[in-house]
Amino acid sequence: MNWEQTILEVRANPKYVDLVREAYLGPDLVENVKRFRLSAEFRETILELEKQLGSLKGKKMLDIGAGNGISTIAFALHGIQVSALEPDPSNTIGAGAIRRSAQNHNVSGMVDVVEAWGESLPFPDDHFDIVYGRQVMHHAHELSTFVSQGARVLKKGGVFMTTRDHVIKDDKDKEAFLERHPLHKFYGGENAFTLDEYSNAITDAGMKIKRSLDASDTAINYDPWGKEKIKAKFGFLGGVPIISTVLLSIVKARLNRIPGRLHTFLATK
Repeated sequence: MNWEQTILEVRANPKYVDLVREAYLGPDLVENVKRFRLSAEFRETILELEKQLGSLKGKKMLDIGAGNGISTIAFALHGIQVSALEPDPSNTIGAGAIRRSAQNHNVSGMVDVVEAWGESLPFPDDHFDIVYGRQVMHHAHELSTFVSQGARVLKKGGVFMTTRDHVIKDDKDKEAFLERHPLHKFYGGENAFTLDEYSNAITDAGMKIKRSLDASDTAINYDPWGKEKIKAKFGFLGGVPIISTVLLSIVKARLNRIPGRLHTFLATK
């Protein structure tokens, strides 16, 4: 089963309704983008980028592994010129979906969709102000090549930002991560690396890591966990501010311990 077939399968299964919604994988592309733009994840991502670059209006971004285009369209609506790199041509979760979503949001002039792989970027050196990847670096076929290609096309002083990548401690941890991942059993395409492997790939490519954020450090990683989800999961108690804060702290601590915890890197060239 490929990735598109996997998404169609889980969309049709009520067991995965929360996963589909929280991963922005529903069939309504406009609704996916709307919710992603309003998310704590996207808000914090913009803030982190602005800390490094100031205003993002008019900046050129490469969105590697853009999927169904939620991040590409959100950034374009924020005034960023985005090249969306997505090797899957699918109209469901790939390049076709991005083109359709760009038309739906009237940002086709701000979005260029390129069907290629991250290990072989068809762009000139020093071309982008931002190289961004959401939940994509851990899928790299060759991590060092993937990162060095991103560094190559990044302008000097530009920002390399990868978010929500899975981190494991060792091979045993990786086995546990793959076993518990809800979609790996369908398409077998999940992966993860150690923190050192990610970090070394970034520094070996000539970039300096400015921010290395673990699962509990930022909403970029722990979203959709927040006050609303705490309240929905724990009912009345989750709506009491002091209890909600304690419960979220407990959740964050757990997220830091699970195999394949989410991690975000921000580096400069």
